[in-house]
Amino acid sequence: MTNDNDSMTDATKGMVTKAEQEKTVYTYKVDFAHLKSEIQLLEKNDFTVMKAENDRLLGEVEKLRQKLREEITRSQANVRLDLHLEKGRIRDEASAQEIKLKETDTRIESEIAGLRTQMEAIKFQILQYMIGTITGAGALFLAYLRMLR
Repeated sequence: MTNDNDSMTDATKGMVTKAEQEKTVYTYKVDFAHLKSEIQLLEKNDFTVMKAENDRLLGEVEKLRQKLREEITRSQANVRLDLHLEKGRIRDEASAQEIKLKETDTRIESEIAGLRTQMEAIKFQILQYMIGTITGAGALFLAYLRMLR
């Protein structure tokens, strides 16, 4: 029987009692619950950190958007100003060209008027010379006729 006791002792040596098993299971459950709460706490902290980082990045993106809008508005204002200045410059140049054209036109008109006046004077002189010549020729002709008679 010693052999049976020894073999029974050997067989039961590796076995645990139900109370020990329940105690071990309870310890594992407590450890798992503690681990689960730690993991949840870490996840919650990570989520909070990620949300804060996301909110910070969204704020930066909004600031950059606003800055971009301001730059676009400023650029558009500069372009509009440049266009208005260029239009004014072109208008001034066109006015100056128009004034030069009017001055040239006036000068041409005065030159034409002067030439007409000279032509009228020359016509009058030609008419005077012609009348003088005809009168002189007529007088010579009459003198010639008188001499022949």
